[in-house]
Amino acid sequence: MTRVKRRHSLTPQIPGHIYLWLAILIFGASSAVTRKLTEIGANHLIGDRNPISLCNVLFVGNLCALIVMIPIYWRQWKPGNLRQLSKTDWISLTAVAILSGALAPGLFFQALAIAPVNNIVLIGRLEPPLTLAFSVWLLRERVTKWEIGGAIAAFIGVSLTILLQPPSEVIMNMGSLKLGLGEILTAIGALVASVSTIIGKKYLSQIPLGIYNIFRTALGTVIFFCIALKIYGREHFMDVSSPFLWQWMLVYGAVIVVLGQSFWIKGLRTATVSTASLIGSFTPIVSIIGAFLVLNEVPTMPQYIGGSLILVGIFLSQLGIGRQTQSAIASGKSSSTQMQQQIEADMGFKGI
Repeated sequence: MTRVKRRHSLTPQIPGHIYLWLAILIFGASSAVTRKLTEIGANHLIGDRNPISLCNVLFVGNLCALIVMIPIYWRQWKPGNLRQLSKTDWISLTAVAILSGALAPGLFFQALAIAPVNNIVLIGRLEPPLTLAFSVWLLRERVTKWEIGGAIAAFIGVSLTILLQPPSEVIMNMGSLKLGLGEILTAIGALVASVSTIIGKKYLSQIPLGIYNIFRTALGTVIFFCIALKIYGREHFMDVSSPFLWQWMLVYGAVIVVLGQSFWIKGLRTATVSTASLIGSFTPIVSIIGAFLVLNEVPTMPQYIGGSLILVGIFLSQLGIGRQTQSAIASGKSSSTQMQQQIEADMGFKGI
């Protein structure tokens, strides 16, 4: 018996930050992989339809995410836990599911269809400064000068990314200013996601993480499906059972969703919050590298300029977030759900 215990204690344990880095590598590549899959589908049309449409990828990908989450979190869905939730809790959970489970990913996926991946990655960095501004304005949160400086630098970087380069092919005229529709959809998606984070901070910080994640993903998927049916019609999902779609979705679901989500959850359980936040901040860098390797999308000079300022903003923000996280944990005011909301707001789009 002693020998068995000794062998078990000698078994090397994988540190939590390794799981987080693996998850970030997967999530960072998700935008480029999603675009690549739609290009593959465009070369294998069924009739005049792309079987690997972005709507199909999002819908099936979320179903795969649920398959991962349910075995991990099902114990939290006990009748006793559910009875403890108030009417306000359920309303807030529903609002978050609509905003961050349906509208925000739908906007990001639509933007992926018409704008360069690097633009979407960089403009999506509007979410952290917007969340910070809303937190100060609506929640009266105290922030450090580092976070304020980081938010300003990131906002300027995003603005330069938009203004210093010609808009993508699909444009919207706003007086003398012409902006790409994909860039606008990304900015709106970042705004929607930040509002969802604020609602979560205000009303859902004590909700068990499993209830929060499963309810948001499940209801968000249903709502997205209903909205897409209303906008595009039933024929838009005609190929959702196509063997060609599922052939590729097994790759997307297994790698981006199942492995990525599993690594992320495992890492969050064993790593410190400050470590998770720091590693998550590298998502845009990984995304840009992924766009180059998968799509051969080379960053433009405006993207270099804007991206450099955004990286400065991330660095400054991490200095402030690290100090706030330590004080929050020391005072016992933080929860796993609240910390996940904050970290994922800083990460941006991650494929589901």
